[in-house]
Amino acid sequence: MSLGHACVDIYQGAVAALVPFLVSERAYSYAAASGVVLAASLLSSVVQPLFGALTDRWAMPWLLPVSTLVGGAGVALSGVTGSYAATLAVVAVSGIGVAAYHPESARVARLASRGSHTAMSWFSLGGNVGFAAAPLAVAGVIATGGLRASPLLAVPAVAGAALCAAALRALRAPGAAAGPARAVRGGEGRDDWPSFLRLSGAIMCRSIVFVGLSAFISLYVRERAGGGELAGTAALFVLYAGGAVGTVAGGGLAARHGRVPVVQWSYALTALAVAGVVLVPGPALYLCVALASAGLYVPFSLHVTLGQDYLPRRVGTASGVTLGLTVSVGGLASPLIGALADATTLQTALSPLIALPALGCLLLRPLNEPALPEAITQHPHPANTDAPERA
Repeated sequence: MSLGHACVDIYQGAVAALVPFLVSERAYSYAAASGVVLAASLLSSVVQPLFGALTDRWAMPWLLPVSTLVGGAGVALSGVTGSYAATLAVVAVSGIGVAAYHPESARVARLASRGSHTAMSWFSLGGNVGFAAAPLAVAGVIATGGLRASPLLAVPAVAGAALCAAALRALRAPGAAAGPARAVRGGEGRDDWPSFLRLSGAIMCRSIVFVGLSAFISLYVRERAGGGELAGTAALFVLYAGGAVGTVAGGGLAARHGRVPVVQWSYALTALAVAGVVLVPGPALYLCVALASAGLYVPFSLHVTLGQDYLPRRVGTASGVTLGLTVSVGGLASPLIGALADATTLQTALSPLIALPALGCLLLRPLNEPALPEAITQHPHPANTDAPERA
């Protein structure tokens, strides 16, 4: 599941990684380039929670390989389209595929993890690895053959579909604790909507910061630190790779200190780190990018499990909203950042991102640690050895 997640999330990272090449090869403005990022996430804001609601009623494990292929096909076609409108259309199709994947995969992964925060962090790590690999894969393909070589970017989708199919076969195998059709749906417990809405508000703040940095950090570093396209690709890689470290650390920290305190600390760190990204000059900018990445990603898997536990009767809906908001709201805001950058400078356009993690931290302050649903802990499983007693 983690490796399949990596193959899918390459296509979330690939859209942002394509932005510098679209600007240089097709002469897109900042606003036009950010519109491509928007196209990848606009429909996700509606489709992903919808798929989450559907998985609350029916298990749809077939979505995992199918959506992986759809996500890859859209990005693979983005470089060979003949118009801006066609590019937006195929990237939007990719976004739908990625959106369809995440609620069902989070449901199946939570079933396999048996409530382990560390196990879920490893599942989320797969997505972070995909994000981190995206700029390298895109740069390797596009720098060699130009945008016309983009069909080669379909290779991870084929591999990911095969990995998803293998994981589902393993869960259906005789002796498995439960198959994907028995994942938690409509479980026992009381839905805590106020806490879930506060969590969702904080995730919206994180989303705008993360997508804004993803879309423009390459261009910003090239302007502020010099070094050309290589420096920009390196900064985007640091943003994504630091997330891999943060995600694994988040699971371990949550097992020791609880999910809510760790999420709160992470948002506070992110506010300071983003200020460094915007204000610190020279090579130290890369350190600030790495710290911002860690702060943004430590709570990533914890958002998902907290949302599921705040809405124990609507696990699919919770997964769809928390995972959907991670990208979609930021995508909606990115054209505004691009338009402001066209009118002023990139530094000015990125400055408002400093305040958003602080706002998220304020939203998270009243939250309490929810209990783990009985449905995912009633069968012992080795992966549950680190689940905190307080849960």
